[in-house]
Amino acid sequence: MALKGLKDTSRKLILFGGKGGVGKTTCASATALYLAEDFKTLIFSTDPAHSLADSLGQKLSDQPEEIKGVKNLSALEVNAEKALSKFKTEHENEIRKIVETGTNLDAEDIDSVFALPVPGMDEVMGFKTMIDLIDEAKFDKYVVDTAPTGHALRLLTSPKLLDDWVKVMAKMRWKYRYMVERFAGRYDPDEGDDFLLSMKKTVKKIEDLLRDQNRCEFIAVTIPEDMAILETARLITSLGKYGITVKQLLINNVLESDGCQFCREKRKEQERYISQIKEEFDGLKTTIIPSRPHEVKGLRALQDFKSYLFN
Repeated sequence: MALKGLKDTSRKLILFGGKGGVGKTTCASATALYLAEDFKTLIFSTDPAHSLADSLGQKLSDQPEEIKGVKNLSALEVNAEKALSKFKTEHENEIRKIVETGTNLDAEDIDSVFALPVPGMDEVMGFKTMIDLIDEAKFDKYVVDTAPTGHALRLLTSPKLLDDWVKVMAKMRWKYRYMVERFAGRYDPDEGDDFLLSMKKTVKKIEDLLRDQNRCEFIAVTIPEDMAILETARLITSLGKYGITVKQLLINNVLESDGCQFCREKRKEQERYISQIKEEFDGLKTTIIPSRPHEVKGLRALQDFKSYLFN
């Protein structure tokens, strides 16, 4: 079986995830090449330890870079820390105004609060970077090479963190609004209110996209090993709790040769795990990818690898 439905015009966002070292970057890169045959495609890497540039054989930045030798394909490596810093710079005035009017903190205290790192906010801003680029509609397809499972789950559940942050800020604003209405009789919304409304819309936009099975698809990647299977099960279960349904699964690095004792034993073990995968994930479309004798790196190797994903 091969991956299906990714060229449907309604499918905009395709994410690959799984345990570290199972081949997510290779699968995502090969898929981006496949989609670029018919669509203008952008592939992101959200892994802090980026390997997308190595896979494609070209230097990348946090801005879309056209891939040399491939029509319709661009790539970027998301810099979440830079995105968060940019967000703070662009919205510092609005955030400060909300904190100043909604608390008793003085300017020095606010400076200290503003400088504090908020756990998970870099992932939030990394995802916001992707959403902003999707909103620009300069591409037809968007492929995401996620980080290993834990980081990927933080990324995909970032809308909740952003929503919680917005709620805290909104409580400060409502306290201020109540006091103004109490003593002045009326309240005129300002840029702080506009900012909170914009952030709330961003949360809704991200959640709607991730949970829309027509526009978004998450493809799990695993290998026939016990730890990888266990982590894949946890990933799929966790995604389901957030309304993200996994429908397709790639089993990578499957040995086909039985020409030596080691190969025979390894293949026998893998066959047992593949049977386990098919039984445990029987509702998923499963594609088996044979192991390659050489590292899959560069456009030529990716084009060859692509044939195993899309018959």
